[in-house]
Amino acid sequence: MGLKKKSFSEDEIAIFDEAIIEKRGDFWHFRMWLTGEGKYVRISLRTRNRQAAIEKAKQFFFDIKSSQNQGKKYFSRTAQEGVEMYLEQRKKDVDAGLIVKGRHGTIRSHLQHWVEFIGAKTKLKELERTDCENYYHFRSQESGKGGASLSTIKNEQSTINAMMEWLFKRNEVTIREFEFKKLPRIYADEEAIRRATFSRDEVAELRKVLFGAATEAARNIKDKGNLRRFITSYFLMVASITGLRTGEQRQLTWGDIRFETVTKGDDEVEVVAITVRPETSKVRKRRQFYVQDDELFDNMLKVLKPLMGKQQLSDCLVFSKDGKSMVKEADILETFNWAMTQSTIKNRNNRNLVPYSFRHYFITDRIKSGLSYEKVAKMCGTSVAQIEKTYFHIDKEVLISNALAGYFVSEEGVIVTT
Repeated sequence: MGLKKKSFSEDEIAIFDEAIIEKRGDFWHFRMWLTGEGKYVRISLRTRNRQAAIEKAKQFFFDIKSSQNQGKKYFSRTAQEGVEMYLEQRKKDVDAGLIVKGRHGTIRSHLQHWVEFIGAKTKLKELERTDCENYYHFRSQESGKGGASLSTIKNEQSTINAMMEWLFKRNEVTIREFEFKKLPRIYADEEAIRRATFSRDEVAELRKVLFGAATEAARNIKDKGNLRRFITSYFLMVASITGLRTGEQRQLTWGDIRFETVTKGDDEVEVVAITVRPETSKVRKRRQFYVQDDELFDNMLKVLKPLMGKQQLSDCLVFSKDGKSMVKEADILETFNWAMTQSTIKNRNNRNLVPYSFRHYFITDRIKSGLSYEKVAKMCGTSVAQIEKTYFHIDKEVLISNALAGYFVSEEGVIVTT
């Protein structure tokens, strides 16, 4: 629609007969009526120079017209609406098998923290690159919520900028990414991982507690509470011998398990071959590895098989009350916390020990046992680079052990050759 105004003052200039720039104070401003949206676009051109203002205004005009031709509205969606759009797109990635459902939940959680920080009703097109400069302070010192760790905040920032890139390509924002405050390398978190990892003795004690609880629960497995305690106890014991991620383990079926006997020297050893399917893996890759049986899977099958009825065993979930419904993470955590209270493990409150600590233990224990990073990475479905970055503190412990091999410290504190 053409401008109704036909005469202009010295501080007013028509842009293609549909927009106008005018000088307010020292700076030039752009104004254009959008018929389809019933609003004026008003933008400060942030320049005192007349010719520069004209060139900027022409570029704004072309950008607006281009968006209109593509059916896009100029006026901004809110931050909450932008997050919902992005999550809907990532939901399609779940349906297409590109990411797992658990990853979608993580993305949702990350972006909800951002919405709390930036404000749900904040206009996307008003966002500036520096608007998240203090995001770290917000998340690390969040009142009443304990604050997030450095690694968590870094992951959230990556998710936020991935969303911003997606929104930018769809003309929903004017910036590609935020300039987050540069954070230190995560040396402190490597120490935190070392603290959050069980020792062999601690795992042995927890397994004893869990095995006792499962054995007692099996005596009356028809009781819902006992069934829940049985399944979650075995879930945690299996986590300690497989290093599976929680999501991978919850989706494990009996078809993913194969019992085998292998020869080790003069002995025959029972092992379990475990297959992680691409659709249940965080990295979307199939992998297979072997662990020593310890009769955990045998014990579970004997108790749970009668509960599956006439279902095809290979299709039934391993950690399930009926072969169909996955064990709940809240139930796993409840049994984990109970087992911790029954143990003598020290400094539980400041070590951040959680069910995932069994994966840390598994990786740490395999490296200390002499397996290469490459072999451990293959077993655990991660990269060598990630193993090196996260567990490099183990190298130091191994080097010290090697340096002191063949020596012991006497009561007098003297290192003595053996």
